[in-house]
Amino acid sequence: MPGLRIAMLVPPWYELPPRGYGGIELVVTELIGALMRRGHEVTLFGAGTRTGTGAAFVTTRPDPQHTRIGQSLPELVHVAQADRLIDDGGFDVVHDHTSVGLVTAASRSTPTVSTVHGCPTGELGDFLRASSPAAGLVAISHAQRRLGDGLDWAATVHHGLTVAGPARPEVGAGPVLWLARFTPEKGPDLAIAACRAAALPLVLAGKCGEPEEQRYLDEVIRPLLHPGVQLVTNPPAVHYRELLSRARCLLLPVRWEEPFGLVMLEAMAAGTPVVALRRGAVGELVRDGETGVVCDDPDHLADALHAAAGLDPAACTEHVRTRFSPDLMAQGYERVYRDRAACPR
Repeated sequence: MPGLRIAMLVPPWYELPPRGYGGIELVVTELIGALMRRGHEVTLFGAGTRTGTGAAFVTTRPDPQHTRIGQSLPELVHVAQADRLIDDGGFDVVHDHTSVGLVTAASRSTPTVSTVHGCPTGELGDFLRASSPAAGLVAISHAQRRLGDGLDWAATVHHGLTVAGPARPEVGAGPVLWLARFTPEKGPDLAIAACRAAALPLVLAGKCGEPEEQRYLDEVIRPLLHPGVQLVTNPPAVHYRELLSRARCLLLPVRWEEPFGLVMLEAMAAGTPVVALRRGAVGELVRDGETGVVCDDPDHLADALHAAAGLDPAACTEHVRTRFSPDLMAQGYERVYRDRAACPR
């Protein structure tokens, strides 16, 4: 079949690939590469002055808006400007990774596929239900799709991640690693408690750029720190990947219905097992007893940290390589693109 002309619309927060935090941006970077290898033509619409992807790049503004994450106006301006450029481009489909793009999808002359990257409950769920059905909604996990029961889902497509190099021979000898945003939902306080109970050192490494994240770190987490905990804020990508490669395991004691959790793939791809609480998509990504240990109770995390040391790094790496490859992700989206492109406007 002939390749498609795809307009890839990302939020205006970070350039691709991200230099530090940026889960959506990392996923889209992987997706663009896989789509282009499959013969599709991709044009990336984002903010900034460069892209490290192979896509043609159209920018709506030279300065990425990462300091304004959570504000609607910069994303609205970005999407409005991108929509005008997209409508003039002769594309077959728009793949929209923004939130506010659902507002304008019905007015586009090009059919839209919209990936839902957040948890489809609360205000986001209300927004999705009130939005126009013009965009084909794609879930990133079966758990997320169940939470959005009643939404008009077009498909479920798991994220994909490239596995670089062969599996390492043994589990890392470094500290336990917690790697996430500094929010209560990600459970850094539970990580501190579990590592204290297990008598294991911990590295808390995470994004702390928004005021709410800084307040939570200062008011809740800093008072819990002790000599066995190392704090790393806003690590660049090269640093957190080094931490992942050395860690004995990744600890993710989430308190919310995690829609996906890309960091779990990043850990397993590096041969690092995952210890996590069974919330959201955790059970879809981690094979309990093979690529990590999945717990139902925070009190079980300490024992799980020791159990993870006996897992095979090669099994972790192979799990990502075979079940969560960028090519599998691209195949899933390709089917949705062709379905949407065939729908009359």
